Order: sequence, then structure tokens, then C-alpha cells
Amino acid sequence: MTRTVLLTGATGFVGHQVLCTLADYPVQVRAVVREGWQGQLVNGMTNEQVITTGDLFAESADWWANVCSGVDTIIHVAWYTEPGKYLQSSKNIDCLIGSLNMAKGALQAGVRRFIGIGTCFEYDLTAGLLSVETPLKPLTPYAAAKAATFTALSQWLPSQGIEFLWGRLFYLYGEREDPRRLIPYLRSRLAVGKPAELTSGNQIRDFIDVTEAGRMITEKALGSDQGVINICSGVPVTVKQFAEKIADEYGRRDLLKFGARPDNLIDPPCVVGVK
Repeated sequence: MTRTVLLTGATGFVGHQVLCTLADYPVQVRAVVREGWQGQLVNGMTNEQVITTGDLFAESADWWANVCSGVDTIIHVAWYTEPGKYLQSSKNIDCLIGSLNMAKGALQAGVRRFIGIGTCFEYDLTAGLLSVETPLKPLTPYAAAKAATFTALSQWLPSQGIEFLWGRLFYLYGEREDPRRLIPYLRSRLAVGKPAELTSGNQIRDFIDVTEAGRMITEKALGSDQGVINICSGVPVTVKQFAEKIADEYGRRDLLKFGARPDNLIDPPCVVGVK
């Protein structure tokens, strides 16, 4: 029997890549998307494969139980992530509550496996090198809501016989990235020969292409791992080095103005994942 996978966030930055990767596997995909966004789905999904909702985080456990009927595995990628707003937004609480209702519905429907997507910001970032054993110390409503979702589901779902896996994302870049983020900003400036104003660039980060992140999520979701995994490259790179690599594609390192913007004093100096 073909395995049915329910995916949330399929039109988003990360979820799009998961949806694309799922096409390489012998699974049936059921996508839950916001009303009006069906046209952004890929792989020629039929109406029967798409569930629409005004707000998936406002749906009840009973609604989810109906949607999850016949589903083997949930890959829950959706969350509120508008750049410049999501870290402090009260919408994180809505996402937390909605995710718990989804899990309750999954249990009612007899779902076998649940994969949730978290963030490296759940960790105590002062550790620098972050493994799945690093203590949690979220410092924003976004990170706290993610950590709370993880804590609740990692304790509850396995006790109910549902396999649970939580993937923590590090610094993503690539296809469909919001233009307000660092890499699109750099490319937009360099492409027209304008200077890009940056901080010192001394911060060490773990950058991973969103295409690779989507592949990792899908591979692990369809496997048997449980617990926590880091979705990361494991390679430490300074922001300056990364920016210079991009600038070299245009032959314009001279346009990178490091130090034009002040460093964020509360920004951690090093955030690198350990696979």
C-alpha cells in the first residue's frame, strides 16, 4: 500500500523543497495550504491532494482528525516566519496552539509518525557548537514557542505510540528566499553594481542551502529516526567569508562595505550545528 504523507507549509521557503523532494519517493502527498495559495504548489498536485484552510493554526483537533484520515506520516513545516517580525510576534503562540491541536487530531486519526521542524535558536547559543545534547535556552517568543512545541510533543506523542522526530534548522539560504534576508539583499545590490552595507561580518554561522535542507528533512521523515536532529552543514563560515563568496560570482568584492552597519551586541558570535 502506498504511504500517505501530509505536508504543511508546502508553498513556503522550506516546505516547497520538501514537496519537491517527496516527488522522488513512492508516496502519496496530501498538502494543507492557505486558501488562494494552491497555485504555488508544484508537481501537478490534484484537487484531491490539496486541503485548503483560512488558517491551519486555527483549526480544531477534530478538523485535523478528518484531514489526517489515512495518513501515515505528517511533516509539519508551516509556521509564521515573516522577516523582521516573526521573532517577537504573538503569532508564535497561535502556531504553538495550532500545532498541538494538529497532533491531537493526528492521534485520533491513527497517524504513525510525526515530524516537526524547529530552530537552532531553541538552544543555548552561548555554546557555539550546538549538538542535539546542547541545553535549550530560547530567548525570543519564536524560539520559545518552537521549544515548547518540541517539549510537549516529544513527551506526549511517543507515549501514545506515535513516532516523533524534530529537526532544528540552521541558517538557510537559496531558492524562494524572502528578498528582505541577507543573501537576496547582497545579490540585489551586487547585480546592479551598488554597494552592500554590512556589519563587520565576523559572526560565525552554519549556512545550508534550503534545497539540501529539504532533502535532509524528507529523507529523515521517511526513515525511522526518532528524537532530535540538526538540519545543518556542520561547517563554520564567517558572514564575511560567505558574502565574499557571493560577491566573487559578480567579481565585485569592492562593493561589500563591512562595518557600515553596527554589529548587534546581543548577536551570538558563533552558531554552528553538530550533525
